[in-house]
Order: sequence, then structure tokens, then C-alpha cells
Amino acid sequence: MNRRLQGTLILMITAIVWGISFVSQSVSMELIEPNTFCGIRTLIGALSLVPVILVMDNSKKKKGVETNYSRKTLIQGGIICGIILCASATVQTYGLKYTTAGKAGFLTAMYMVLVPIYSLFLGKKIRPATALSVLIAVIGMYFLCIKEGFKLEIGDLLVLVCAFIFAFHILAVDYFSPRVDGVKLSFLQFLVCGTINIILMFLFEKPVMSEILKCTVPILYSGIMSCGVAYTLQIIGQKYAEPTVSSIVMSLEAVFAALAGWILIGQAMTLREIFGCILMFTAIIIVQLPEKKKAQS
Repeated sequence: MNRRLQGTLILMITAIVWGISFVSQSVSMELIEPNTFCGIRTLIGALSLVPVILVMDNSKKKKGVETNYSRKTLIQGGIICGIILCASATVQTYGLKYTTAGKAGFLTAMYMVLVPIYSLFLGKKIRPATALSVLIAVIGMYFLCIKEGFKLEIGDLLVLVCAFIFAFHILAVDYFSPRVDGVKLSFLQFLVCGTINIILMFLFEKPVMSEILKCTVPILYSGIMSCGVAYTLQIIGQKYAEPTVSSIVMSLEAVFAALAGWILIGQAMTLREIFGCILMFTAIIIVQLPEKKKAQS
């Protein structure tokens, strides 16, 4: 299978896990504060990767495989990605307290527009097919998420800031993931992110253990699946997919969130939402076509 197609499929799985996790995050916000939720779930995500790292390192030792990356680069990547991830997730979670899930989904997905803009400043060219896919995806996201008169309020502005920050996270992962061990990079970014959130939790929030325990299931899902699994898959997938393509594929999170709501808790989708989903998937197909032709030549 073509490496770029592999990367796209991995990122598609990432979007599915994130989409389902959106429900867990919304449920938790009814009981606990943003830093409490983000701190606990990301530290759980880091812990969930420890046995994976131990097994992988043991396997490499048995096979006599030596690491060919710099530990300094790994630590730098973990710190930088962790700080950016913490800022993005925390701002988004605060925004969700003051805006609707639909508007939050649409505004967060704006990182798929920002990534190619950022990439242009970094000297990377954007293919016409990719630019077209971004346009179609934005229109699709609008039909999927925006259901009432559109105006920006404080919650919307916070989520929009999250989109600007998360675009930097995608570019940071794109830079470090080919240079280091992806699972260890993921572990370090969660450790950094969770530590910052826990510090902020004790400084600005009043965590109540009984309320946290009520959120055990959504926190465990968000920690193990959304953090431990999905963010690690993001790092692995981005080794093979270019940043703009990655951002479009991962923006399908909103599509899968809508589908999860329909399947899991009976939230029926309107024709408008279904049309938005079709446009989003169309964008993914278009952005892959040049790569398929290139692979056949």
C-alpha cells in the first residue's frame, strides 16, 4: 500500500476516535473544570503508553535494532508539542463552556485552512487539488455544524484561538515525527501537557474527587483512546501524509462526532448535516487523487 495512503487511513482512524471522544468531553464538562479534565486525561494517556514503549524497546533489543535519532531532539519535540497541545486543548475546553458543540466543531476545524497558510510561509507549495479540497471541506463543515445565525461570541473566539494553536501543533508534529520515535514523542507531549494542566488545576480550580469519579468512563476513554491511541496515531500517520492533507483528514472528527451522536445516543442527522458529511468525504477523496496517479506513474 502507498505510504501516503497508509498515513491517510491512520489519520482517519484518529478522527474517528476523536469524534467519539467529543461526546465524552462534553459530558465531563457538566461536572468538572477544564484543567482538571485535561490534566487527568492526558496523564492517563501518558501512562497508557508506558507498557507499549517497554514492549517496543524490549523487542528492539532482542532484534539488535539501534535507535537512530537524537534524545535531545526527542525531548525538545516532547516539550514543544506538549506545550502547544496543552494550550490548544485547554482553550478549546474553556470555549466549549460558552458555545454550542456545532459552532465549536466548525471553528476548531478551521485549522485545516490555517495549516496550508502557515505552510506557505514556511516555503512549502500547496497543490491546486489540495486547495480545492480545503475549500470543499470548509463548506462541508459549515453545512454540518452551523445550524443557526452565525455570530462570534466569547466561547466562539476561544475555540477559534484553539484552531490557530492546533495548526501549529500539526506543523510541530510534522517536523518532529520523522526524526524521533513516534510513541515516545507522544508519551512526552502528554506528560508535559498533563503536568501543566494539573498545576493550573490546583492554582485556579477546586477539584472534587466525587465529581471526578462520576466522570470515570468518559475520562478513561478520552485518556486511553483519544490521547494514548489517537494522538499517537496522529504522530505515526503524519510521518507519511503532508500537513495540509493531515489537517483535512483529521477535521473529519466533526463528521464522526455527528455520526457517533446519531448511532450511540440517537441524535438523528438532518439532510443538511448529511450533505455536509458528503462534502467532507469528497474533499478527502479529491486530495488523495493526485497521490494515486503519482503512485501509478
